[in-house]
Amino acid sequence: MGSDWDPRPALQRKGKHVLVKLLVLAILVGLSFRLLYSRSAEFLESPAAVAEREASATPTAAAEAVLGLGNAKPLEDSPSTNPSASVSEAALVGEKQVSQQGSPITNSSADAALDHGKQVLQQKKCDFFTGQWIRNPSGPAYTNESCRFIEPPQDCLKNGRPDTGYLFWKWKPHGCDVSPFDAVKFFNAMRNKSWALIGDSILRNQAQSLICLLSKVEEPIMVYHDEEFKSKRWIFPSHNFNLSLIWAPFLIKAEIFENDEGESKSENRLHIDTLDELWTSQYSNFDYIVISGGQWFLKTAIYVENNTVVGCHYCPKLNLSDISLEYSYGKTLNSIYRFLAASEHKPVMIYRTWTPDHFEDGEWFSGGVCNRTEPYKNGEFSVRDFDHLMRKIEINEFNKAAALDGSHLKLLDTYQLSMQRPDSHPGPYRKFHPFEQGKSVKVQDCLHWCLPGAIDTWNDLMMELIMT
Repeated sequence: MGSDWDPRPALQRKGKHVLVKLLVLAILVGLSFRLLYSRSAEFLESPAAVAEREASATPTAAAEAVLGLGNAKPLEDSPSTNPSASVSEAALVGEKQVSQQGSPITNSSADAALDHGKQVLQQKKCDFFTGQWIRNPSGPAYTNESCRFIEPPQDCLKNGRPDTGYLFWKWKPHGCDVSPFDAVKFFNAMRNKSWALIGDSILRNQAQSLICLLSKVEEPIMVYHDEEFKSKRWIFPSHNFNLSLIWAPFLIKAEIFENDEGESKSENRLHIDTLDELWTSQYSNFDYIVISGGQWFLKTAIYVENNTVVGCHYCPKLNLSDISLEYSYGKTLNSIYRFLAASEHKPVMIYRTWTPDHFEDGEWFSGGVCNRTEPYKNGEFSVRDFDHLMRKIEINEFNKAAALDGSHLKLLDTYQLSMQRPDSHPGPYRKFHPFEQGKSVKVQDCLHWCLPGAIDTWNDLMMELIMT
């Protein structure tokens, strides 16, 4: 019996079973490795990369709010459908609540990492100053009724402007978003600080906007003004925050012979080698300064250097050499940056760039108008030669200064976003009800900005600069 038993068939069967088991095991190991590799790849991918991938795949839902302003009648295509409604603080709070409810809340650390990744990604690739204006149904951050600091020439709604469509736009940079001005965050960062805005009437226009935005949290107290109310100082007591507005339209020493209507009895005289002492004497008091100018350099002026007349800009009746804008404006900016570099006091210095006007069919003195009710579309506007020149001078001088010591210099480049907004000027509504009882309008304002309006975005962007 023992001789009849052959062990080879049993061994063959056993060998086949072993091979099958080995094959199955190999498959399982392969699947496990593939799964493990896939999970590892996910963990190795940076939060920023994940954020970018998910952002491109996930559509963003936009909340819509319908707001109206006073008794002004909106345009037919305006997002406002209730012309008799009044924008109240309660409505603005409601808008914030809708926005907050529309955002999912999670305590997940992974979600927190993704949020951080998105912020890092935006900061790295975002140019806040290149983009387009998009419709904003929620409207402005404040109204001409909620802010009492708007000066009459910029209070377009009170002056009778009939359309409100210009209020329902927001600036959208390519690849990122601009956060609305956060007065609470600003005050928390600027407690016990002092600011100065130094320049011309357009900078005063921006100062009004800034005060309106800040007064939503705390109203300021004016503690100083000059005789003509062009230079002013406010204090926000609860935060020990000071804000000064310093009238220096040329930024350099100037003898000005012009009234508020632009009428001149003589040529202005500019001391091109001397900065305006009105602001340099106070310079050491400020932690932040915002400087801007340029518009006044287009005016007729005699230039003085080393107490000697060296030439003139646009003086065809005078036998003087013509002084180019490259020389006069470039030298002025260069002197400012040299003054900052030589000073031991180093505040944060924000330079706001040239902002174009939007006169059409003439200039301010020759019947120019700005009657548009929407932003320019692509191809609807072209840059004028002097706009391009003034901006070029500013960018060149800023870049030269930043290359030497740019740690405390910041460029607030409002040029492109302002160029696209011909609809946000007062136009004829610089005066109260200009067409009332058959009145005729001789001069329109296509240089300054309605409040609220597009100029508020300048302060949104300024906050982005100082908080990042």
